[in-house]
Amino acid sequence: MHIKKAVYVISSPKFESCPAPDRPEFAFIGRSNVGKSSLINMLCNNDKLAKTSGSPGKTQMINHFEIVSNNSQDGKKIVPDKKWYLVDLPGYGFAKVSISSRRKWEQMIENYLRKRENLTQLFVLIDARHSPQKIDLEFLENLKTWNIAFSLAFTKSDKENQRIVSKNVKDFLNAMKKTWQFLPQHFVTSAVKKSGKLKMLDFIGETTDELMDKSTK
Repeated sequence: MHIKKAVYVISSPKFESCPAPDRPEFAFIGRSNVGKSSLINMLCNNDKLAKTSGSPGKTQMINHFEIVSNNSQDGKKIVPDKKWYLVDLPGYGFAKVSISSRRKWEQMIENYLRKRENLTQLFVLIDARHSPQKIDLEFLENLKTWNIAFSLAFTKSDKENQRIVSKNVKDFLNAMKKTWQFLPQHFVTSAVKKSGKLKMLDFIGETTDELMDKSTK
C-alpha cells in the first residue's frame, strides 16, 4: 500500500467531537515518549505531519489525519484510491500534568476506544529498548476487557543493539502469554531506518480491503 496524501483534519478534546465515523480508522497509542509521532510521520512520508517533541505528554487531544492511499504496485492497474483516518491518541503513563488532567485524558481515551464505532485497528507502541514494562502490559489487559482489536509496534529498534531488541520483543510476547491465549500481530520498527514501514502499511491495506469486501457482499 502507498500513501498518496496525508492531511491534518482536527484535534478533538473528547470522543463526541471526532469527525463523522464514515471510514475505517487506525489509531496509534503508547506510553509517553515512545516515538509515536515519529512513527506516524514515517508511515505517511511527512516529517512535519504529527508534532514531535522531547517532552512527554505533548499530545493532549484526539488528532485525526485524513489519509488517501492506493494499492497499485506497478502503476498500470487502475485501483480506486481509499480514504481512511489515522488517529494520534494521547500517550499513557508519565506526563508532567496534574492528577485531574491525567484522569481526564484517561477517560477521553477510554471513551474513544470503547465507543468509536469505526475504529478498525489500534496500534499499541512499545519501546523496543526496554524489557517488558508493567504499565504497557496493564494497558493491554484493559484492551482485552474492552474487547478492542489491536496490534503491537515495537519502536526505536535502531537505538539499541539488535540482540537486545530481539530479546526485549521476545520477553514482552512471553509476558503476554501468561494471560493471553492468542498473541496479536506485531511489528518491529525504526522511524530513522524506516524499518517495519512496508509491513505495517501492507497490514493496513489488507485490513481495509477486507472491510470493503464485506461491505459489498
